[in-house]
Amino acid sequence: MKILFIVPSYKPAYIYGGPVVVIARLAEQLTLMGHQVEVYTTTANGDKELDIAANSAVVMDGVKVTYFKRITGDHTHVSPALWKAVWTNAGQFDKIHIHSWWNLLVIGASFICKWKKVKPLLSPHGMFCDYVLTARNNRSKKLLHRAMGKRLLRNTYLHVSSELEWKECQQVIKGWEGGLVFNLVALPEGNYTRTENSVFTISFLSRIDPKKGLDLLILALSRVSFPYRLLIAGTGDDKYVRTLKALIASLDMSHNVEWVGWKGSRDKFDFLAGTDLFALISRNENFAIVVIEALYAGTPVLISDQVGLAGYVREHDLGWVTSIGSAEAISAQLEEAYRDKLRRTYITRSAPGRVRDDFNDARLASSYIQLYKKYN
Repeated sequence: MKILFIVPSYKPAYIYGGPVVVIARLAEQLTLMGHQVEVYTTTANGDKELDIAANSAVVMDGVKVTYFKRITGDHTHVSPALWKAVWTNAGQFDKIHIHSWWNLLVIGASFICKWKKVKPLLSPHGMFCDYVLTARNNRSKKLLHRAMGKRLLRNTYLHVSSELEWKECQQVIKGWEGGLVFNLVALPEGNYTRTENSVFTISFLSRIDPKKGLDLLILALSRVSFPYRLLIAGTGDDKYVRTLKALIASLDMSHNVEWVGWKGSRDKFDFLAGTDLFALISRNENFAIVVIEALYAGTPVLISDQVGLAGYVREHDLGWVTSIGSAEAISAQLEEAYRDKLRRTYITRSAPGRVRDDFNDARLASSYIQLYKKYN
């Protein structure tokens, strides 16, 4: 198949987090399988631009990528050059796959597809969750949705990566046609050596942001009855990090918490494997790659029921799932995870194989091809 990806940002713009990684991995795997994939994106790199020649195609890890110049340096990512290319070339592709929403770039591209009578597949990547809809620019999003967004969305097929995201999207467009396929996750070869910790050790690995619920985890840990260490790996806004450190100090927890900095692809699996439990108490997370990475390293997980992979964890008994309604509820799940060493041992032995099978790149990419063909 000849497939066009339209996405506001693409690697190496890793400042935008997980979606950039999973989109590139899918494009690369589809190319390896013999499909012709092109990516239309922008030079966006936060409030700066990538050091890549604009409006010209390059081959990035086997994928033809055109980084179009954007004329706004913010989250709108406006790029007339990209829109012109979509207008000119939309009919040349067997399938157009749009990634993200709530920015003028993809909304404009969606309008062009509708005008050209092309019905693309849309992967919102969590853009229709309650947290995103209410936390920032709620009024402008509602106005945009009523003015044109809803009509454009009806001209798309839907792809989601979790049951939670499916339910959220169905509230936006009732009866939205589409399907669920997991995101592709980079899983290195090999096994990870695990050692017995003298103190129950909990890891957090993510961007440090209010959405990630690290404050909820801290409050819950302040109530547990067992000795513990919390290792926090990640970076975030300095002001917010100072707020969390002040909270830890006020709860007299500083001796239990260690800030270990960001862990990249080379060392994050060893970091996760060296802990007894991975915790992510997010207020909303449409997928959460790090949950799969922790399980692949053999580390049981404790996640909130607002994490997209909560259903997967429950179904395969890979950890504990908690509500976020109270610190007491989270503390109770922490206590259970600490006490049930037999269950943690079972997860450590079974999780890597389960993840290796369920997140096989070729198998998942084939599921995307089936989705493209079904909704074409």
